[in-house]
Amino acid sequence: MVKRGVKLRVYDMLAAIALLDDALGQKTFDDYDASTLLRLGCERAVEIISEASRHIPEDIKARYPDVEWRSIAGIGNVLRHEYAGVQSEIIWGVIQNHLPALRLVLYAIDHDLPPP
Repeated sequence: MVKRGVKLRVYDMLAAIALLDDALGQKTFDDYDASTLLRLGCERAVEIISEASRHIPEDIKARYPDVEWRSIAGIGNVLRHEYAGVQSEIIWGVIQNHLPALRLVLYAIDHDLPPP
């Protein structure tokens, strides 16, 4: 297994956010909620974001205290271990309300890191 550096983890997170943008497009919550496959795909993208966030060093996270890094890591635990109880409204809310701001922070982190 190849070790992925911080910059590649940031790219993983940005790619997952882009995937969510593409998958959801102009879809409404009702569209999302009605499609099991779409929900599972979105949950997986959020899980990837969660896991990748765990590999961002604490000193970098400390520069962005407005980001709820613990919550980002924590949602992955819910998706992995409590998958049967995942509520569509919560994942939809995360995607719609939190990922746009996270994307901006990830761009800033990417800008500050040396090339991989």
